Amino acid sequence: MDALPLNANDLFGYYALGEKAVTIVFGDRIDPAIPPKIRFVENLLKHAPFPGLLTTVAAYTTLCIQYDPFVLKSAYDIGAQSTAEWIFDHISILMQQQPSQTEFMTDVLSIPVCYGGEYGPDLEHVAAHTGLSASEIIKRHTSTTYLIYMMGFLPGFPYLGGLDPSLATPRKTTPQQKVPAGSVGIAGAQTGIYPLESPGGWQLIGRTPLPLFDPEQASPILLRSGQEIRFEAMDHSHFDAYRQDCYGNKTS
Repeated sequence: MDALPLNANDLFGYYALGEKAVTIVFGDRIDPAIPPKIRFVENLLKHAPFPGLLTTVAAYTTLCIQYDPFVLKSAYDIGAQSTAEWIFDHISILMQQQPSQTEFMTDVLSIPVCYGGEYGPDLEHVAAHTGLSASEIIKRHTSTTYLIYMMGFLPGFPYLGGLDPSLATPRKTTPQQKVPAGSVGIAGAQTGIYPLESPGGWQLIGRTPLPLFDPEQASPILLRSGQEIRFEAMDHSHFDAYRQDCYGNKTS
Protein backbone atom coordinates (compact mmCIF):
# COMPACT_ATOMS: atom_id res chain seq x y z
CA MET A 1 0.00 0.00 0.00
CA ASP A 2 1.13 3.54 -0.72
CA ALA A 3 0.13 6.66 1.19
CA LEU A 4 -1.29 9.47 -0.91
CA PRO A 5 -1.83 13.00 0.45
CA LEU A 6 -5.47 13.91 -0.03
CA ASN A 7 -7.57 16.81 1.24
CA ALA A 8 -10.33 19.17 0.14
CA ASN A 9 -7.84 21.21 -1.89
CA ASP A 10 -7.74 18.31 -4.34
CA LEU A 11 -11.24 19.30 -5.46
CA PHE A 12 -10.65 21.53 -8.49
CA GLY A 13 -14.26 22.72 -8.70
CA TYR A 14 -17.75 21.62 -9.73
CA TYR A 15 -20.58 22.34 -12.13
CA ALA A 16 -24.23 21.33 -12.20
CA LEU A 17 -25.67 19.02 -14.83
CA GLY A 18 -29.28 20.10 -14.71
CA GLU A 19 -31.13 19.71 -11.43
CA LYS A 20 -30.26 16.08 -10.69
CA ALA A 21 -26.52 15.76 -11.17
CA VAL A 22 -23.30 17.54 -10.31
CA THR A 23 -19.81 16.97 -11.70
CA ILE A 24 -16.88 17.28 -9.29
CA VAL A 25 -13.68 18.31 -11.08
CA PHE A 26 -10.28 17.07 -9.88
CA GLY A 27 -8.08 18.67 -12.53
CA ASP A 28 -7.91 20.20 -15.98
CA ARG A 29 -5.65 17.63 -17.65
CA ILE A 30 -5.15 13.86 -17.68
CA ASP A 31 -2.94 12.96 -14.73
CA PRO A 32 -2.25 9.47 -13.28
CA ALA A 33 -2.54 10.95 -9.77
CA ILE A 34 -6.22 11.82 -10.29
CA PRO A 35 -8.04 8.44 -10.68
CA PRO A 36 -7.10 7.20 -7.16
CA LYS A 37 -8.48 10.43 -5.71
CA ILE A 38 -11.70 10.03 -7.65
CA ARG A 39 -11.95 6.45 -6.42
CA PHE A 40 -11.41 7.63 -2.84
CA VAL A 41 -14.29 10.11 -3.06
CA GLU A 42 -16.49 7.42 -4.59
CA ASN A 43 -15.73 5.20 -1.60
CA LEU A 44 -16.45 8.06 0.80
CA LEU A 45 -19.90 8.48 -0.71
CA LYS A 46 -20.46 4.73 -0.77
CA HIS A 47 -19.82 4.41 2.95
CA ALA A 48 -21.40 7.75 3.93
CA PRO A 49 -24.08 8.48 1.30
CA PHE A 50 -26.11 11.66 1.63
CA PRO A 51 -29.92 11.37 1.35
CA GLY A 52 -30.97 11.17 -2.29
CA LEU A 53 -27.65 9.89 -3.66
CA LEU A 54 -28.36 7.63 -6.65
CA THR A 55 -25.06 6.76 -8.35
CA THR A 56 -21.61 8.02 -9.30
CA VAL A 57 -19.81 7.88 -12.65
CA ALA A 58 -16.03 8.36 -12.80
CA ALA A 59 -14.20 9.78 -15.84
CA TYR A 60 -10.62 10.88 -16.57
CA THR A 61 -10.66 14.00 -14.37
CA THR A 62 -14.21 14.17 -13.01
CA LEU A 63 -16.78 12.38 -10.89
CA CYS A 64 -20.43 12.80 -11.84
CA ILE A 65 -22.86 12.41 -8.94
CA GLN A 66 -26.52 11.74 -9.70
CA TYR A 67 -29.07 12.40 -6.99
CA ASP A 68 -32.72 13.05 -6.18
CA PRO A 69 -33.00 16.74 -5.20
CA PHE A 70 -36.38 16.27 -3.52
CA VAL A 71 -35.03 13.61 -1.14
CA LEU A 72 -31.97 15.77 -0.40
CA LYS A 73 -34.00 18.90 0.33
CA SER A 74 -36.43 16.91 2.47
CA ALA A 75 -33.56 15.70 4.65
CA TYR A 76 -31.56 18.94 4.88
CA ASP A 77 -32.32 22.63 4.98
CA ILE A 78 -29.74 23.77 2.44
CA GLY A 79 -30.84 27.39 2.64
CA ALA A 80 -29.80 29.59 -0.27
CA GLN A 81 -27.30 27.05 -1.55
CA SER A 82 -27.92 25.17 -4.75
CA THR A 83 -27.99 21.39 -4.38
CA ALA A 84 -24.79 21.20 -6.47
CA GLU A 85 -23.01 23.60 -4.10
CA TRP A 86 -24.28 21.71 -1.05
CA ILE A 87 -22.96 18.40 -2.40
CA PHE A 88 -19.57 19.93 -3.21
CA ASP A 89 -19.33 21.36 0.31
CA HIS A 90 -20.52 18.06 1.79
CA ILE A 91 -17.75 16.15 0.01
CA SER A 92 -15.18 18.73 1.13
CA ILE A 93 -16.24 18.20 4.75
CA LEU A 94 -16.07 14.41 4.40
CA MET A 95 -12.54 14.71 3.05
CA GLN A 96 -11.48 16.99 5.91
CA GLN A 97 -12.68 14.37 8.38
CA GLN A 98 -10.31 11.76 6.90
CA PRO A 99 -6.63 11.36 7.87
CA SER A 100 -4.33 13.62 5.88
CA GLN A 101 -2.64 10.51 4.50
CA THR A 102 -5.01 8.04 2.86
CA GLU A 103 -3.89 4.59 1.79
CA PHE A 104 -4.71 3.18 -1.64
CA MET A 105 -4.35 -0.37 -2.82
CA THR A 106 -1.46 -0.69 -5.25
CA ASP A 107 -1.80 -4.38 -6.12
CA VAL A 108 -1.56 -4.79 -9.88
CA LEU A 109 -4.03 -7.23 -11.47
CA SER A 110 -2.48 -9.57 -14.03
CA ILE A 111 -4.67 -10.28 -17.07
CA PRO A 112 -3.73 -13.31 -19.22
CA VAL A 113 -3.89 -12.75 -22.99
CA CYS A 114 -3.51 -15.04 -25.98
CA TYR A 115 -1.85 -12.86 -28.63
CA GLY A 116 -2.16 -13.25 -32.38
CA GLY A 117 -3.73 -16.00 -34.45
CA GLU A 118 -7.47 -16.51 -34.04
CA TYR A 119 -7.37 -14.52 -30.79
CA GLY A 120 -5.55 -11.49 -32.21
CA PRO A 121 -6.31 -11.31 -35.94
CA ASP A 122 -4.97 -7.74 -36.30
CA LEU A 123 -1.58 -8.34 -34.69
CA GLU A 124 0.13 -8.58 -38.07
CA HIS A 125 -1.54 -5.36 -39.22
CA VAL A 126 -0.19 -3.56 -36.13
CA ALA A 127 3.22 -5.05 -36.89
CA ALA A 128 3.10 -3.74 -40.46
CA HIS A 129 2.00 -0.29 -39.28
CA THR A 130 4.57 0.06 -36.51
CA GLY A 131 7.46 -1.71 -38.24
CA LEU A 132 7.85 -3.98 -35.22
CA SER A 133 7.75 -7.76 -35.19
CA ALA A 134 4.77 -9.51 -33.64
CA SER A 135 6.96 -10.81 -30.82
CA GLU A 136 8.26 -7.32 -30.09
CA ILE A 137 4.71 -5.93 -29.97
CA ILE A 138 3.75 -8.61 -27.45
CA LYS A 139 6.88 -7.88 -25.40
CA ARG A 140 6.16 -4.16 -25.27
CA HIS A 141 2.45 -4.60 -24.63
CA THR A 142 3.12 -6.89 -21.66
CA SER A 143 5.98 -4.86 -20.16
CA THR A 144 3.82 -1.90 -19.10
CA THR A 145 1.68 -1.28 -16.05
CA TYR A 146 -1.57 0.34 -17.18
CA LEU A 147 -3.78 2.69 -15.19
CA ILE A 148 -7.55 2.51 -15.65
CA TYR A 149 -8.61 6.12 -16.11
CA MET A 150 -12.30 5.43 -16.61
CA MET A 151 -14.88 2.78 -17.48
CA GLY A 152 -17.15 2.93 -20.57
CA PHE A 153 -18.52 2.49 -23.39
CA LEU A 154 -19.67 -1.04 -22.48
CA PRO A 155 -20.15 -2.37 -18.93
CA GLY A 156 -16.66 -3.21 -17.72
CA PHE A 157 -14.69 -1.66 -20.63
CA PRO A 158 -11.48 -0.09 -19.24
CA TYR A 159 -9.82 2.93 -20.85
CA LEU A 160 -6.15 2.40 -20.10
CA GLY A 161 -3.28 4.84 -19.89
CA GLY A 162 0.31 3.80 -20.39
CA LEU A 163 0.47 2.26 -23.87
CA ASP A 164 3.98 2.32 -25.33
CA PRO A 165 3.84 5.10 -27.97
CA SER A 166 5.59 2.83 -30.47
CA LEU A 167 2.48 0.60 -30.51
CA ALA A 168 0.02 3.35 -31.44
CA THR A 169 -2.05 2.29 -34.47
CA PRO A 170 -5.14 3.97 -35.96
CA ARG A 171 -8.45 2.23 -35.47
CA LYS A 172 -10.03 0.38 -38.40
CA THR A 173 -11.61 2.45 -41.16
CA THR A 174 -14.58 0.03 -41.16
CA PRO A 175 -15.64 -1.25 -37.72
CA GLN A 176 -15.98 -4.97 -37.17
CA GLN A 177 -19.59 -6.07 -36.62
CA LYS A 178 -18.79 -8.64 -33.92
CA VAL A 179 -15.76 -8.30 -31.67
CA PRO A 180 -15.52 -11.32 -29.33
CA ALA A 181 -15.75 -10.73 -25.59
CA GLY A 182 -12.30 -10.47 -24.02
CA SER A 183 -10.66 -9.03 -27.12
CA VAL A 184 -7.67 -6.79 -26.40
CA GLY A 185 -7.26 -3.98 -28.89
CA ILE A 186 -5.34 -0.86 -29.81
CA ALA A 187 -6.92 2.34 -31.14
CA GLY A 188 -4.60 5.29 -31.63
CA ALA A 189 -2.57 5.74 -28.45
CA GLN A 190 -4.94 3.68 -26.30
CA THR A 191 -5.39 0.03 -25.50
CA GLY A 192 -8.45 -1.60 -23.96
CA ILE A 193 -10.43 -4.80 -23.49
CA TYR A 194 -13.91 -5.59 -24.83
CA PRO A 195 -15.86 -7.13 -21.91
CA LEU A 196 -18.77 -8.18 -24.15
CA GLU A 197 -19.26 -9.14 -27.76
CA SER A 198 -19.99 -5.93 -29.60
CA PRO A 199 -19.23 -3.98 -32.76
CA GLY A 200 -15.89 -2.21 -32.62
CA GLY A 201 -13.11 -0.64 -34.63
CA TRP A 202 -10.06 -1.28 -32.47
CA GLN A 203 -7.14 -3.33 -33.84
CA LEU A 204 -7.43 -6.71 -32.12
CA ILE A 205 -4.07 -8.07 -31.01
CA GLY A 206 -5.21 -10.69 -28.49
CA ARG A 207 -7.95 -12.03 -26.26
CA THR A 208 -8.25 -12.80 -22.56
CA PRO A 209 -10.31 -15.70 -21.17
CA LEU A 210 -10.80 -13.69 -17.95
CA PRO A 211 -14.42 -12.48 -17.67
CA LEU A 212 -14.55 -8.70 -17.21
CA PHE A 213 -18.34 -8.62 -16.97
CA ASP A 214 -20.56 -11.34 -15.49
CA PRO A 215 -24.14 -10.24 -14.67
CA GLU A 216 -24.65 -13.32 -12.48
CA GLN A 217 -22.04 -12.18 -9.98
CA ALA A 218 -22.78 -9.93 -6.99
CA SER A 219 -20.17 -7.53 -8.39
CA PRO A 220 -20.60 -8.04 -12.14
CA ILE A 221 -17.77 -5.70 -13.23
CA LEU A 222 -14.27 -6.96 -12.48
CA LEU A 223 -12.27 -3.76 -13.02
CA ARG A 224 -12.65 -0.24 -11.67
CA SER A 225 -11.27 3.20 -12.37
CA GLY A 226 -8.03 3.97 -10.57
CA GLN A 227 -6.92 0.33 -10.68
CA GLU A 228 -3.66 -0.83 -12.26
CA ILE A 229 -3.32 -3.87 -14.52
CA ARG A 230 -0.67 -5.71 -16.53
CA PHE A 231 -1.09 -8.09 -19.45
CA GLU A 232 0.56 -11.49 -19.35
CA ALA A 233 1.06 -13.54 -22.50
CA MET A 234 -0.68 -16.94 -22.38
CA ASP A 235 -0.20 -19.98 -24.60
CA HIS A 236 -3.16 -20.52 -26.92
CA SER A 237 -3.57 -24.09 -25.68
CA HIS A 238 -4.51 -22.81 -22.20
CA PHE A 239 -7.32 -20.46 -23.29
CA ASP A 240 -10.26 -22.89 -23.13
CA ALA A 241 -9.21 -24.46 -19.84
CA TYR A 242 -8.74 -21.07 -18.18
CA ARG A 243 -12.11 -19.88 -19.46
CA GLN A 244 -13.78 -23.06 -18.21
CA ASP A 245 -12.27 -22.53 -14.78
CA CYS A 246 -13.70 -18.99 -14.71
CA TYR A 247 -17.18 -19.81 -15.98
CA GLY A 248 -17.60 -23.43 -14.97
CA ASN A 249 -20.56 -25.09 -16.67
CA LYS A 250 -21.87 -21.77 -18.00
CA THR A 251 -19.63 -21.94 -21.08
CA SER A 252 -20.32 -24.07 -24.07
